[in-house]
Amino acid sequence: MLKSKKIFVLDTNVILHDQHSIFNFQDNDVVIPITVLEELDKFKKGNDIINFNARQFMRDLDKLAGKELFSEGISLGPENGRLFIETGKKFSEVMNESFSEPIADHRILSIAEFLHYKFHNRKVVLVSKDINLRMKAKAIGLQSEDYENDKVQDMEKIYEQVPEIELPDTALINAFYHSKKDLSPEELGIEDKIDNLQYFILKSGNSSALAYYSKNSRTIRRIETESAYGIKPRNAEQKFALDALLNPEIHVVALTGRAGTGKTLLALAAALEQRHLYQQIFLARPLVALSDKDMGYLPGSAKEKISPFMLPLFDNLSVIKNQFSAQSKDYTRIQEMLDDEKLLITPLAYIRGRSLSDVYFIVDEAQNLTPHEVKTIITRAGANAKMVFTGDIQQIDSPYLDTQSNGLTHLSDKMKGQHIFCHLNLMKGERSELAELASRLL
Repeated sequence: MLKSKKIFVLDTNVILHDQHSIFNFQDNDVVIPITVLEELDKFKKGNDIINFNARQFMRDLDKLAGKELFSEGISLGPENGRLFIETGKKFSEVMNESFSEPIADHRILSIAEFLHYKFHNRKVVLVSKDINLRMKAKAIGLQSEDYENDKVQDMEKIYEQVPEIELPDTALINAFYHSKKDLSPEELGIEDKIDNLQYFILKSGNSSALAYYSKNSRTIRRIETESAYGIKPRNAEQKFALDALLNPEIHVVALTGRAGTGKTLLALAAALEQRHLYQQIFLARPLVALSDKDMGYLPGSAKEKISPFMLPLFDNLSVIKNQFSAQSKDYTRIQEMLDDEKLLITPLAYIRGRSLSDVYFIVDEAQNLTPHEVKTIITRAGANAKMVFTGDIQQIDSPYLDTQSNGLTHLSDKMKGQHIFCHLNLMKGERSELAELASRLL
């Protein structure tokens, strides 16, 4: 291996998380243990993002491959280091004493240990999204790190609330309330405070107003209290959220917040309210395996297997339906839309290959998606598509994601400031007093 700053040894989950990860280590060398290729082979079949990542990585590796891959390595580009495939190594005495089973993780660890002693004058780092493997590496004196490339560093702006702007004159807020047209920032005397703002609260003395600033028209609109398919917002942040969900200027909405804040309910109600504007409404969520077992372990047909995962979505739909009598048109229309697949509630994996044009697309539990998965979904959006991502970044079920690296956080960070995007963080629970108390205290 040629001299460079560091040697990074990649675990399988790094590649499954980001198929382009080998190009993200600057001028340092990258080593792929042969065991990783064996594990990637097990992920080649399937329709989840990790399966596509495994297949694409192997295709890219095949294009790069040459006999030098196992000796002096191959270049990853003019500003990158070199890529190596390292074959299996015999367990050292320390490895044998520490780990009794030669499982895949331990074989990867053995290669990292071999490189650590072979290149003692260079820093060898095992990169893994598996906390347990990183701890094992540290236990035998090896340096290990999480894959940091797509982690959001400034988390404060993810949690920030809608800002407040103090008007210079009390009369201005009265003018804003009673004006029959939208006003400009100059008319309200806040032109120097409006930069990069979208939703905010105007205040003057004891009076306040909820407002939206349109970058397209450069005007400020007062947000009225409105309902969507029988669902009425119960607090100011829900009013902001519902406005964003109904706003034709905003094409991508991210709603974060803990359980019970109304994220999914508002999104579904807004979609039904605007059903005439779209050919189809998709309500999807990623499937997260139960414990260490995937759906194949569940009994029944494919539809019966996925039903437990979809129940929370049907629960939200039931809340909306129950606003009306069973004989009303609004009630029966929902069932008709389900029967005609105008409203489709489905696992996210089943959406792959579908056209995302002329759809209102809601992705629930988006905190369990990787940044690459979110990018894949959004880049498939066609004409007249609105995309909504909801989730609680404190409730992540994927073992290889955290509050900084999940797709929902990544989306909110990278898209912030774009006029067609809106991120709102909902704080106030409205499910019930009990649910709100439990969410805060337990």
